[in-house]
Amino acid sequence: MATDFKDKHAPDSRVDPELEQALKRVSVKGALPCAVAYALSRESEYSMGDLGRASDLLGMRLAKCQMGLFGYQPNKKIVKPATIVAPELETAIKGQVKDGRIPCIACWNIAKDLEISKMSVSAACETLGIKIKPCQLGAF
Repeated sequence: MATDFKDKHAPDSRVDPELEQALKRVSVKGALPCAVAYALSRESEYSMGDLGRASDLLGMRLAKCQMGLFGYQPNKKIVKPATIVAPELETAIKGQVKDGRIPCIACWNIAKDLEISKMSVSAACETLGIKIKPCQLGAF
């Protein structure tokens, strides 16, 4: 399923042929899952931003956000607000907030530091009313 996300980039934008082949090799039914993009980024010289931009230009959907914010069927978003937010998690999140937002990469780092899932951080952000933005892949 092609998307029109390429329109958010300059008309003369191109994808490196090597990157295009790598994305086609790892894509799943024409989509690029977040975890797959992360793995490709770690094993190559391409950043998550490079991969997101290239997927836009190639008409690949981004799927299965590790924060649960997009790319799931049928409702796109699967993260639910946390029932309780541990004080250390709240402190860590609020320490990274700027203008009511926290970057995705900051959430990933908090999850790693606190040894919890990325989805747990996202759920806490939902409860605290904090938007996660920007996405490392450029989805939002």
